[in-house]
Amino acid sequence: MDILKERLRGLNIGGWFSQVDCIEEKDPVGFPGFYEHAKSFITQKDLQFIKDLGFNHVRLPVDYFNFFKGENLELDNAAFEIMDKAVDQILDSGLALILDLHKCPGHDFHQGTLRNAQPLFADSKAKDDAKKVWSVLAERYGGKKNILLEILNEPVAPDSETWNKVKDELFWHIRKIAPKAPIVVGSNKWNNPAKFADLTPLDDDNVLYSFHSYQPVIFTHQHANWIPEPYFKQDRSWPGTYAPPEKKDFAVTLPIEDGAWSKTRLYSTMENALEFRSKYKVPVACNEFGVYVQVERASQLNWIRDFTFLLKEADVGFSYWNYKNLDFGLLSVGENLHKDLPQYNNAERFDRELAELLARA
Repeated sequence: MDILKERLRGLNIGGWFSQVDCIEEKDPVGFPGFYEHAKSFITQKDLQFIKDLGFNHVRLPVDYFNFFKGENLELDNAAFEIMDKAVDQILDSGLALILDLHKCPGHDFHQGTLRNAQPLFADSKAKDDAKKVWSVLAERYGGKKNILLEILNEPVAPDSETWNKVKDELFWHIRKIAPKAPIVVGSNKWNNPAKFADLTPLDDDNVLYSFHSYQPVIFTHQHANWIPEPYFKQDRSWPGTYAPPEKKDFAVTLPIEDGAWSKTRLYSTMENALEFRSKYKVPVACNEFGVYVQVERASQLNWIRDFTFLLKEADVGFSYWNYKNLDFGLLSVGENLHKDLPQYNNAERFDRELAELLARA
């Protein structure tokens, strides 16, 4: 396939090589340790299942510290052997692959929600370490057909000007090592589509520009246990009208987008990304979206139905978050918090209704 000319329709496989601590937290007794987890969490059967559902790619998030150890970033050869096999299995299944550096030296998207400044944007050593990680990943995987290299998940730079400089630096470092690989570049503030207004394009015709959509977060992440603010603990339906918070100073920096929400307003959140696509004649895709699985079921499906309709109408590719576990999964295995949800009340713990909705998008 010409990977940048085909509309990408796929799933994230978070929890395999990223956010493994979250997997362990939900099933501490059954967690076998990283190596055994990485060997068994996703199998060839899963990949064939994804392909058979009608998807054409997966996005594979990778946390650097699972593969590079210590201050000198020594390669963990045992971990890389597992990832090498995983990459080959994905490609052998007929799926394209977005290799996403989910957490890199000096940058953690989740910490960015807690008002913590990320060293990547001010510390030269952090940038050098990020380049060292990409030197290995680009050399190892950048020459393979149907692999896209995503420079960083959900950047949280203090401003878009800073992100533009850092993303240019990382991009051209990767390009020197992987001259033919498609490279994925996102917008600032957690790949916010609004920030496409400030994103600078690269002088390269082999780039996919990416945004994420969980808007409004007060709906898609309501009751999420990792967001402590009471304002996020309120029941909200979709579509709906959400009252503003009584206070403005939150411990988290997530956007507070109150007021009336419907498909029309949801479309408006994508407009800057679509205008960027039109202006620069470049491909754009949504590489993450979803609704926390504890959200009232009809509203969860309503939001997904509306958003995927908009993506299809706009001819925008997507990667749904997430295939398995991590509170958004089509599959939920070993997640005690979600064990009684009716969508998983089957032997496979598989949300078939949501999967079929996505497969039609």
